[in-house]
Amino acid sequence: MSKSPKSKEVLGYLPDESPSWGKLIIFAFQQVLVMFPATVTVALLTGFHVSTTIFASGLATICFLLITRSKIPLYYGSSFSYIAAIVSVTGGVGIGQLASDDVIAQAQFGIIMSGFVSIVAGLIVSRFGMDKIEKVLPPTITGPIAAVIGLSLAGTTLKNVFLVPNPETNLPDSKYITSAAIVALVTLLATILFSVYLKGVFAQLPILFGILVGYCLAIPLGLVDFSLIFADRIVSLPHFTLPKPNLMAVAAIMPIALATIPESSAHLFQLDIYVNDLAKRKGKGEYKIKDKLGLNLIGDGIGDIVSAAFGGPAGTNYGENISTMAITKNFSVRMLKVAAIISMVMAFFSPLSNAVNTVPSAVINGACIFLFGVIAAQGIAIMISQKVDMFDARNLAVISVIFIIGIGGTYVFDNGMIPAFGFKLPAIATAAVVGIVLNLLLLIGKGKKKEKAK
Repeated sequence: MSKSPKSKEVLGYLPDESPSWGKLIIFAFQQVLVMFPATVTVALLTGFHVSTTIFASGLATICFLLITRSKIPLYYGSSFSYIAAIVSVTGGVGIGQLASDDVIAQAQFGIIMSGFVSIVAGLIVSRFGMDKIEKVLPPTITGPIAAVIGLSLAGTTLKNVFLVPNPETNLPDSKYITSAAIVALVTLLATILFSVYLKGVFAQLPILFGILVGYCLAIPLGLVDFSLIFADRIVSLPHFTLPKPNLMAVAAIMPIALATIPESSAHLFQLDIYVNDLAKRKGKGEYKIKDKLGLNLIGDGIGDIVSAAFGGPAGTNYGENISTMAITKNFSVRMLKVAAIISMVMAFFSPLSNAVNTVPSAVINGACIFLFGVIAAQGIAIMISQKVDMFDARNLAVISVIFIIGIGGTYVFDNGMIPAFGFKLPAIATAAVVGIVLNLLLLIGKGKKKEKAK
């Protein structure tokens, strides 16, 4: 009797699985590289301290994973949705300039209060269950929002490819633009080719390998400034500040938490799809991640409170890291814990964070063209997997309004802030709120019509 052929091993790690320690550190560092640019950018735009922001990101991730009992593999990073609200408190600073400790402390208090909003929302979701939430956040909301998040980053990504500073002046220089375009294109193609054609364990490191290829090319083209690595002291404490009660900061920052709930929910539903696809291929049972939306929101709120307590900005679970996990099929919670620890260590050792900061914008954003496109594609995957009827007039109305407000608002107005009713409203958050309200209005009478049809 002949032996049956050995079944092909399915590569990838589910949330409760972990690679060996050597692989674990490499995979974790890949996650750090992915989150680093956006998290640091938020600090630079709001006047917060970069080292403190990196430390807070890692610590908030650890707390999130502990609160969610290691059931939800997500990485916590600084959120772009809060930038305008925080700047309204700090008064605005030039990119890379620091706000005073006093105004940072006031913003911290507003962020902490926004964290309590997320916690309350999570408790409500946990109390009333998914059925009620799915009426408010059906795939016709979460799918388009996820797609808008990815597409809204397209402009920033391409723009940052060509924002190339002269190493001597640190100012944009047209001399380096052609080199930057070449580096970004090579990085993008390398990342795509690695993700498609690499096999075995190497198939789980396409982002890291793509960035390394781009980095190696950028060195002879004069885009890497190694002098930055030892520009500061080797060991230095992050600059910690304590929150200071301020009602204006609460009024400016706290409401943003409500508007970011659909974004966080969309990320969770994306994660559920990809984790369970891997589980199915491995012959494992279902990981009911989307049923943990309440726990996810509570973890988000705890993350904001922990981050702000030390002087970090508000944050959210990162789509970039979800995309990296989806591409590499590595959802290990232990990997994310190690990534968080690496981030915290980097905050104390200036050469480590400075070395990562020498990676040119063209390299990071070359890879991000792929990553952010994957985020948008995942939004479409949500609608496909949930069998959204694209011929239904209600669905089309909600989806189209979300797309136009979210994408249009992002590209037409400065910092994606829509001027309306005497306020400046974040485009993505506004698209989510309008979509939710419109969906609920269009549901009125729908149940009665179905009963009559019977």
